[in-house]
Amino acid sequence: MKIKDRPEFKNKPSPFVLKAQDMVFTAVQTMAEKNIGSVVILDKDQRVEGIVTERDLMRRLLSGSLDAKKTPLSAIMTKEVKTASPDDQVIDWLRQMSNERFRHLPVVDADGRLINLLSQGDFVSFTWPELLLNLRDKAGETMRSNYAPVPILIGGVMVYTLIMIALFKLI
Repeated sequence: MKIKDRPEFKNKPSPFVLKAQDMVFTAVQTMAEKNIGSVVILDKDQRVEGIVTERDLMRRLLSGSLDAKKTPLSAIMTKEVKTASPDDQVIDWLRQMSNERFRHLPVVDADGRLINLLSQGDFVSFTWPELLLNLRDKAGETMRSNYAPVPILIGGVMVYTLIMIALFKLI
């Protein structure tokens, strides 16, 4: 399934965005008020320049003992941001996000302008039903392929049993 086909993509409110020169304190306040885990940093052309997540706040701001009111977002933001296209497959990005340990994925248009932001939580509603269906299908395949010789096995046990009974009657 493509990202653009997910209801979470279509129905999500616009992501919280700021500029690199804005202060970290602004991001922290709004993230806390809105109960969100990231802010996307855009340049003057609305292209993704970076992202600041809760992890960035902890690793760069707090561990560096920086002052949130005096530190610009550019000082703590992740600059190498992975971005997706609306036509990308959900399962591919879920796998990559899991393997590379990041939770926020900006979705951009062909010009690199931000369209929306998805989190791993947005993918969960897709993955559970999908995983359960896959599990059911795999279990069915396993049962069919691994237990196809069951009638032969049962027949063999029955023949063996009859032979053993016949031999014991001869003895």
